[in-house]
Amino acid sequence: MPTTDPPLGVAVVVRSLRKTYDGRHVVDGLDLQATAGAVTAVLGPNGAGKTTTVECCEGLRAPDGGSVRVLGLDPVADAVELRPRVGVMLQDGGLPTGVRALEMLRHVAAMYAAPRDVGELAARLGLDSFARTTVRRLSGGQRQRLALAAAVVGRPEVVFLDEPSAGMDPQSRHAVWDLVRELRDEGVAVVLTTHLMDEAEDLADLVHVVDHGRVIASGSVPELLATAVDGPGPTLHLEARAGLDTAALAGHLAAALPDGDWAVTERDPGAYQVAGDASPAAVAAVAGWLAEKDVLARRLSVGRRTLEDVFLDLTGRQLR
Repeated sequence: MPTTDPPLGVAVVVRSLRKTYDGRHVVDGLDLQATAGAVTAVLGPNGAGKTTTVECCEGLRAPDGGSVRVLGLDPVADAVELRPRVGVMLQDGGLPTGVRALEMLRHVAAMYAAPRDVGELAARLGLDSFARTTVRRLSGGQRQRLALAAAVVGRPEVVFLDEPSAGMDPQSRHAVWDLVRELRDEGVAVVLTTHLMDEAEDLADLVHVVDHGRVIASGSVPELLATAVDGPGPTLHLEARAGLDTAALAGHLAAALPDGDWAVTERDPGAYQVAGDASPAAVAAVAGWLAEKDVLARRLSVGRRTLEDVFLDLTGRQLR
């Protein structure tokens, strides 16, 4: 039975969650929430604790401390009551490998009182082309589409999607995105974990960035971009030829720019972000400087900061 009522419209509430493996705090006092009728993205580097957090929400792991409530219920203690109301798509699929794809989806649908139309869902996600193929023979992208169909066929109130478009071609990916938007518009609380920053930027209404077992930033994509180090405005991106003195290049490039508040950052070897007012005069100044110094530019473009820029600023660039 529910122990507390969630705030109005809030479908998932995580408070002070803790989980330890072999004496190591994988999740360390984490707080987050997800609301109905919204896509909530949980982002983080490998090992940050996001997968463990979501598994606690799904009832696949029991917390060592804190609390998790999904639709006001404890995912572990109230699993029988909660299971028909929640859809789960695991990254590895979790699908039986010996059955045919459409046969498996029909079997899952039969477990629910009012499932989606299996034929319509199969057609929408392109399952018909491999309907009679056993799961073990499906490609990675095909398995992902089947796993997504199985997660949503029961009309869940909350759905957890782990890397939903991993391994998919562009056509499949956009079909998945359209379905996620439709779920949101139907009032479903969608919790999305992904390493694809463009996917999160395109779909998410709310983003939680997790690192070292805690949420280190939360907000809508525009809010996160607005509070980023370099601000949300347009920037210049320059990729110069290899072999140059990169430290000197950054200084010389900054000196060549028009008066203004500029920040020249070497994002990767030979690749620079020029943050400031990316006006036509600034673009002309950079192009003129390249010609004067006989520097070969592989790329010169103007664009705004992205969620990936924010993510890297928050979590760093070191490999995990």
